[in-house]
Amino acid sequence: MVREAPAVKVRQNLGELLNEVQYKHDSVVIMKDGRRVATLVDIGLFDRIRVMESRFVDITTRIRKAFSTTGNKEFDGLVVAAVRHARRGKAPKRAPR
Repeated sequence: MVREAPAVKVRQNLGELLNEVQYKHDSVVIMKDGRRVATLVDIGLFDRIRVMESRFVDITTRIRKAFSTTGNKEFDGLVVAAVRHARRGKAPKRAPR
């Protein structure tokens, strides 16, 4: 479960909130001045997020390199075509490595 809590309440109830995050695998969105500023999440989720972030950076770097000689208009057209294809439920064929 995800819940929101003002920063003051988080400070006052940190131990209780940490238990909820650790044992119930809940998440707490910390609010400050009505804005979402941070989140307490289970360490397992945090680790998975970091791995996904690293993979994303690796993939986008490889894509940039592969299309470095392609013009922006042509590249945009390829992205639009790939998204359209994916939304039809068919994954485009992967290029051989």
